[in-house]
Amino acid sequence: MAHVSAAERRPQLIKAAIDLMTREGVAAGSTRAIAAELGVAQATVHYTFGTKEDLYRAVMDQITDELVAHVQRAAPEDAGFEKTFSALAGALWGTLREPTSHQQLLTELTMFALRVPGLNEARQSHYQRVIEVTAQVIAETADRTGQKLAESPETVARFFLSGFDGLTMQVLLSAPDEATERTGLRALVAATVALAKGSLDLPDVPTA
Repeated sequence: MAHVSAAERRPQLIKAAIDLMTREGVAAGSTRAIAAELGVAQATVHYTFGTKEDLYRAVMDQITDELVAHVQRAAPEDAGFEKTFSALAGALWGTLREPTSHQQLLTELTMFALRVPGLNEARQSHYQRVIEVTAQVIAETADRTGQKLAESPETVARFFLSGFDGLTMQVLLSAPDEATERTGLRALVAATVALAKGSLDLPDVPTA
């Protein structure tokens, strides 16, 4: 049998892990099961990635890269700030119902990482990257459309992502009808745009 380098095996194992865990859940993603999915020895997984946590981290990075690329491709080049942001939010939301996007798996992995010391840092790095990419898209959109931002791009990104994560959990846990989902997304987009433009009234909220 021809030797396959670790560099060649890496994307194969990532795909095998994604396919397996998409079908059967994160709990089923042992190194033994992932190796069997690809038809290689379990030692191949450890040789290529070192630990299961390293493989999971690579899976999170891969799915995030795919989602970011999908959303960036959906950005209109000649629309105003509000329409552009709505298009981006709609594209991201559409991936939630698209099996090939693996967004549900990414959510499951993120929650799983909360309980795994070896993955907690990866979870934090992943979410910080998502914030940074979202902030960059917001800043570039504002610059292209001439929209002055009343808040920093990172603040607007965090606001949007917090609401989006909440809507995502509602879909995964309670499966609301499509009309309710769309209403929630439209409200989130409107509130985010209002925050960006400085027209959202932010009352003082006691924290203690």
